[in-house]
Amino acid sequence: MTRKPDPQTPAGDRIAKVIARAGVASRREAERMIEAGRVRVNGAVIDRAALNVTDADRIEVDGRALDAPEPPRLWLYHKPAGLVTTTKDEQGRETIFDKLPEDLPRVLSVGRLDLNSEGLLLLTNDGGVKRKLELPSTGWVRKYRVRVKGRPEDATFEPLRKGLTLDGEVFQPMSVVLDRQKGANAWATVGIREGRNREIRRAMEAVGCQVNRLIRVSYGPFQLGQLKAGEVEEIRPRVLRDQLGMDETPGKEKPAKGRPKVQRKRR
Repeated sequence: MTRKPDPQTPAGDRIAKVIARAGVASRREAERMIEAGRVRVNGAVIDRAALNVTDADRIEVDGRALDAPEPPRLWLYHKPAGLVTTTKDEQGRETIFDKLPEDLPRVLSVGRLDLNSEGLLLLTNDGGVKRKLELPSTGWVRKYRVRVKGRPEDATFEPLRKGLTLDGEVFQPMSVVLDRQKGANAWATVGIREGRNREIRRAMEAVGCQVNRLIRVSYGPFQLGQLKAGEVEEIRPRVLRDQLGMDETPGKEKPAKGRPKVQRKRR
């Protein structure tokens, strides 16, 4: 028996969103599960994601009842160099998910840091939060500490400040501050708003600078601070709601006054 979407769908949330909020899969993965006939609502198989459900509906994925969705949560993670930001690597390399604390729920990464990059990576249990944080329209600056080989001058980075076009791809203007020279290397602070694939490395190469270390130190209002490599800190729910303009969910317990802003977990 296959349940077809009712034009008079009751108020609620899209079924794929509910599955994603429960931590079973991303919203897109949940839509594929639905199309494959792996999801039942009130005992009936559904094959289209255009369906709203409420707390009164019983949802099963692969024959297992869906747990009640958790409220959106966000963590700061200090990604070490040498890990890939993916759930599974075809080359068998270690991923960030291999190194996260075992008591962490299923999480999604907000954007990526490449294999050799390190620093702040945001993690969330909510696909909607992930998409919102990744949207260019959010306008949040992502700042990096960048070490390059050689002795560049401030004028070296002027093309980056104006914006580059590389291989037909337009890079928006970056903020670049030359901080200091240390031996054969120079350090700079770079701010970007988009985060294209290897954007900073490619832009630096275009002006003759080879990046040999790249550390993300902030993502919008969220800071790496003193978080050590491999450590995870959870953002307090109120801070998350305030930063994303989210409404407080009725009935949810409010953080106690004086509770730390973050909760630290270390593997």
